[in-house]
Amino acid sequence: MSEHDRRGNRDDIGRVALFGLGGTIASLPTEDSSAGVVPSVEASTLILSVPGLESVAHVESRTLRQMASANFSFADLIEISDAIRDAFASGVDGVVVTQGTDNIEETAFAFDLLVDDERPVVVTGAMRNPSLPGADGPANVRAAVAVAVSPHARGLGSLVVMNDEIHAARFVRKMHASSLSAFASPQCGPIGVVVEDRAHFYTRVEPLAMARPKGDVAPVALVRCALADDGRMVSALAGLGYRGLVVEGFGGGHVPEPMVEPLSELLLTMPIVLASRTGAGVVLESTYGFAGSEIDLCNRGLTSAGALDGLKARVALSLALASTDNRAEAEARFRDVVKTVG
Repeated sequence: MSEHDRRGNRDDIGRVALFGLGGTIASLPTEDSSAGVVPSVEASTLILSVPGLESVAHVESRTLRQMASANFSFADLIEISDAIRDAFASGVDGVVVTQGTDNIEETAFAFDLLVDDERPVVVTGAMRNPSLPGADGPANVRAAVAVAVSPHARGLGSLVVMNDEIHAARFVRKMHASSLSAFASPQCGPIGVVVEDRAHFYTRVEPLAMARPKGDVAPVALVRCALADDGRMVSALAGLGYRGLVVEGFGGGHVPEPMVEPLSELLLTMPIVLASRTGAGVVLESTYGFAGSEIDLCNRGLTSAGALDGLKARVALSLALASTDNRAEAEARFRDVVKTVG
């Protein structure tokens, strides 16, 4: 039976659990309209704003958070991932998470690593709040539900659906501060689209799930290289309680020469990952040989982020370190993620 035929039968359209976390999609003006909008719309109210949603899936809603996504912690994401796992245990066909768009690329990737289930976790949000003309929240929710209930979305890990495009969480990035088309996947483009409430996929990716954290997720620093950087920020990290570092180097994975020795010293106390600040492409392995090049840094013991950008490398390293007390094992788990991403 096709998806189209399934939707013609109300009893066979599938079940989706929708978890609301707040964000623009759930924000309305306060009594003082000049004070801006704040998250206040419950998940149950949000789904009522989506015309025709009942023809796409049976949607069960629950508000888990009512906050700006900029305030999320790893503890929040672990608790939310537990709720997702419970929803799957109850028999739903997929899960939709609605949240602020500020860090969807990071939270969706965290769910990719934390939720080990072939059924899809679909994250969406809105660029325009419900009080504005052309608010995109209802359309994004409907498209996300259509993806979550699609059997073709199984086995793809966590997905981000915005503006009728389907992105793999490992590749998606927020590329614009306010445009409706703010989200893109520079590495490969969207892996699919939603048309007439049906998900169409152009390609597939491998699942990424990692061992779950054993306790609190310790902080991992993220440092971006810039012109004339002298490495003093790297030197300052040693006494700040970080357990790891991700360095976003220039181009294919290069840092200024003055940063090399501080990195070497810090490497004695914590794992360091080398990513590219460009946000696309793969960190080089064997092209350049100058001090601070990818060959030099990897020979010193830095771990390549491969095709992961700095933000996602930081999420993966944080969760890898939280999954074991053994540094070598954590680094191996991080490398396994890098290999799977490609």
